[in-house]
Amino acid sequence: MMELLSPIDTIKGVGEKTTKLLNKLGVYTIEDILLFFPRTYLIYPEVSTPNPDSVNSLISIAGRIKTSPKVFRSKSRIDVLSATAFVGDIPVDLVWFNSNYLKSSLEPGKVYVFYGRLVFDKNRYKISQPLIFETEKYEELRNQIQPIYHLTKGLSNNVVLKSVKAALDNCKLPEKRLPDEIEDKNNFLTYSQALKTYHFPENFDELVKARKRLAYEEMFFFILNSRLQEDKSVSYPNNFKICHHSQTDDFRSSLQFALTGDQDKVLNDILSDIQGEYVTQRLIQGDVGSGKTIVAFLAMLDVALSGYQAAIMAPTEVLAKQHYEGFVKWVENAGLNIPVALFTGSMKASEKKAMAKLVAENDSCLIVGTHALISEGREFGNLALVITDEQHRFGVQQRDKLSSKGEHPHIIVMSATPIPRTLAMILYGNMHVSAIKELPANRLPIKTCVIKESMRKTAYKFVSDEIAKGHQVYIICPLVEASETTEAQNVTDYSKKLNEYFDGAYSIGVLHGKMKPADKNQVMEDFANHKTQILVSTTVVEVGVNVPNATVMMIENANRFGLAALHQLRGRVGRGSAQSYCILMNSSSDNRESERLNIMLKSNDGFFIAREDLKLRGPGDMFGVRQSGEFSFKVADIYQDADELEMASQDVDELLKKDPSLDNHPKLRSTLNSFLTNQFYVL
Repeated sequence: MMELLSPIDTIKGVGEKTTKLLNKLGVYTIEDILLFFPRTYLIYPEVSTPNPDSVNSLISIAGRIKTSPKVFRSKSRIDVLSATAFVGDIPVDLVWFNSNYLKSSLEPGKVYVFYGRLVFDKNRYKISQPLIFETEKYEELRNQIQPIYHLTKGLSNNVVLKSVKAALDNCKLPEKRLPDEIEDKNNFLTYSQALKTYHFPENFDELVKARKRLAYEEMFFFILNSRLQEDKSVSYPNNFKICHHSQTDDFRSSLQFALTGDQDKVLNDILSDIQGEYVTQRLIQGDVGSGKTIVAFLAMLDVALSGYQAAIMAPTEVLAKQHYEGFVKWVENAGLNIPVALFTGSMKASEKKAMAKLVAENDSCLIVGTHALISEGREFGNLALVITDEQHRFGVQQRDKLSSKGEHPHIIVMSATPIPRTLAMILYGNMHVSAIKELPANRLPIKTCVIKESMRKTAYKFVSDEIAKGHQVYIICPLVEASETTEAQNVTDYSKKLNEYFDGAYSIGVLHGKMKPADKNQVMEDFANHKTQILVSTTVVEVGVNVPNATVMMIENANRFGLAALHQLRGRVGRGSAQSYCILMNSSSDNRESERLNIMLKSNDGFFIAREDLKLRGPGDMFGVRQSGEFSFKVADIYQDADELEMASQDVDELLKKDPSLDNHPKLRSTLNSFLTNQFYVL
């Protein structure tokens, strides 16, 4: 039997090449592969006949191969295997790239089932890279739910599937990980059953049961850890003498805009915190574009004017640099002698040394940075306030590490994802919660539309017209690369097609999560500096850069995203004085998807959309669509699993009421530690 911590190459058939590819996906051990859950599931469709309505869709055809497949070398020196399958008297051209080995598996005169995306090119139907099945085998698969995993180039879904199956078959898994009373009360599947079923469900009902158990468990351990951390926390006396200063009011008066009522209220909340008897922590929920940055600056300004240091940590270098440049400008405009320091990973050693010297020599200063703020050896002498911007991008330990740079500073965490208050109170425990719901007066509501494929040319014409006005455009795709199992746009192919469509008229940037950090920063900086007109990106752009000149957000396959994620993406535009637009491309024929997307037309209020998200939850929405990026759980989602979240919260509270230190549950303490080691959620 395999051990959970055995290396992944312990699995028979997983050689050096596959091991390296799995390592790229964060899979190193047997336990890693068991927790490498499917991103969605596939049910193979009934065999159908090619027709105009099925063009650009993933379909299955039963076709007879009449002659032997042929192999030829393309102009780009790629081996191409081609064959023609006849569905009745309808010919369908089939091509495979660098797959010559398939030639011997296609027997002339025999009928096979081919699964892939149907296109119509030069008056002929065509499928590239179709999967091949014997007819009997396909009928067998038709009754099964196929797991689809995240992949990287060179790694097939079938290799991952076989590796998972081998791990499940050869590793002894615990039956229970939760206290008996909780397992029994909630009538869960056992842990081992849930793992096996989540990877290889026999039917949809069993899949829902497995998901419920695993989602609940994530929520349970997350909340249990939070509660235990709260109990350890001490109410530290507030030794900082921070006052509100007239210079801050003078600066506010000099702004070209007035703060909203919500911004003013949150500032008063913060001032009350930092002048209170004890050190406090506050969560500020500010809808996208609500003006959290100016609130953060004003709070930091009062701290600096009182003789202390204040730091803000941003999730990307581009955003950190934008904060830094904005803060420097505001300080200069106010005529204040307050140093501003910047720390990012890409800075030269000499630049970091100069900034460290500036911080060391000034008890009163503003500090801006990325993760570089918490690097080893970096110390701050007089840190009174720590702010994390887009806080969900930082783990608890990272935030605590920044806080430890000072003597128990006040903590503010800012989030752009509106979470219903009941859920926020569970997730953030003992933090005070404030919300900025009003948008600044100079912001025009973003005009949103939902369109189908037939309107694509009209959408591209609109994009072209906006660029002609000097504006810029975001286009979001769900995938990085083409997938053998998923019908969705990917940034790699899309950017090339877009360049061909516009005949190279525009500079197009490409951004996705697999790029090196330095390359991502460069792409985002080019867009921020107007060097590129169109940015084709995955959702990594959700948090990144403020480009007031961008007026169009076009989201391909919008039906694949949750409403909360769509709202976050829409918030990338509408940041300047020009009218902005969001175009949602609906690639689904399901009327329920149209109904769901139409909610985006009703409101620009993230809190309204969050509430609607909760109302629309249902078993059918659980797979393939992530509702929020706020907490990167492996299975659970705070919107889809709001009921499980509340249930887990109640169960944790009851457990700790009876056993505050888990003295009677030593095994649970051990399991919690294991969960924290292997789980990649962030708070």
